[in-house]
Amino acid sequence: MDVTRSLDSTREAAWRAYIEASQRLYTQLEEDLRADSDLSFADYHVLVLLSEAPGQRLRMGELAGRLVFSPSRLTYQISSMQRRGLVSKESCPDDRRGSEAVLTAAGLLALREAAPHHLASVRTHLMDDLDDAEVACLTRVFGRLGDRLRAARATSTTHATN
Repeated sequence: MDVTRSLDSTREAAWRAYIEASQRLYTQLEEDLRADSDLSFADYHVLVLLSEAPGQRLRMGELAGRLVFSPSRLTYQISSMQRRGLVSKESCPDDRRGSEAVLTAAGLLALREAAPHHLASVRTHLMDDLDDAEVACLTRVFGRLGDRLRAARATSTTHATN
């Protein structure tokens, strides 16, 4: 495969449309979320992941992996959320060297209050404009892409530590 070759005009148009629309969508969803709840997109994602986790807690490493955050970015994120009372950070019961992010009652309440507004924003700015076939196509494309990128990251991480 020649990595220096250009994209054909159809693929270039698709790439540019994706980049511009995804940035605009992310920015709009973030603005709506902040206006309605004072949560950032990252705050909201952390709260969702913790709310769905057993015991509403996740090891910091697992949380970083699921958010696709570096350890330092996650530390900053969790510290910010701790100061606002949304999460706490506790030692792992099984391994005192590790730590877990834990959803607080205030964090769960913030999520419950933000969710209806955020989901309305997602519907308004994305989902309501798609038919069932388009939703199925997006799910297929991004599901496959996500799986491939996760596998590639796991492989590169494994090679880097060996």
